[in-house]
Amino acid sequence: MHNYLFYLAVGSCAGLASGLFGIGGGLILVPALLFVFTTHHIPESVAMHLAIGSSLASIVATSASSVGTHAFFGSVLWRVFQPIALGLLIGALLGAQVAGLLSGLILKRIFAVFMLITAAQMAFNRQPPAPSQRLPGKYGLVGAGLIIGSVSSLIGIGGGSLMVPYLSWCGTQMRQAIGTSAAAGFPIAMAGTTGFIIAGWGEPILPSAATGFVYWPAVGGIVVASILTAPVGARLAHLLPAKALKRIFAAFLFVVSARLFMGAGY
Repeated sequence: MHNYLFYLAVGSCAGLASGLFGIGGGLILVPALLFVFTTHHIPESVAMHLAIGSSLASIVATSASSVGTHAFFGSVLWRVFQPIALGLLIGALLGAQVAGLLSGLILKRIFAVFMLITAAQMAFNRQPPAPSQRLPGKYGLVGAGLIIGSVSSLIGIGGGSLMVPYLSWCGTQMRQAIGTSAAAGFPIAMAGTTGFIIAGWGEPILPSAATGFVYWPAVGGIVVASILTAPVGARLAHLLPAKALKRIFAAFLFVVSARLFMGAGY
């Protein structure tokens, strides 16, 4: 089932969306991978787990490439990143283990609800809440990381859609919130990938090129394409009518969310 052209296409779309809309590629990767896995007769009991684990594994490379750029421009708050990363690592490992205990149908519906919330936010152009407090102390940041890491790993995203609003709400400047969130995607993806490998270890019905719930041919094609296309999406964001494009993309997310919630792959 090494459909490399499909994985390259999916990675290209995820990279473009990431650069164009500022969202994590997991919102595209997970349902697209679920589609191809079920098309190639991967059992529904593991197809969603495999899609989420493979999405997280691809985010390892894409987040690593973006962290360097943000760090170069000084937009990563390392004093915030260090304590919150501990919570992210623990949370992402826990989230993956919880996902391993859930059925594919329940995972689909959890992902669908998150996708629906994101679609509504894009369609109605909701902005992050106005700052209402300062950043918490070390233990508060660890706790926030624990929650964000758990949810992100459970649904296969890099955590930016949760981390950026949280840091903004805590009074962090948007540029630094985005940069720190980009850095946070790496520990989420690393721990989440490790967790999904452990959760799926020894599962007899997985394809031969998978390690636990990570399918490496998909990861390789996605990483190559998304790294190349994310900068293109960022440039297009300055040239195209962003509001109209966001609403079109939100409509797409609504449709996919509805199908996933009803239990269909696509």
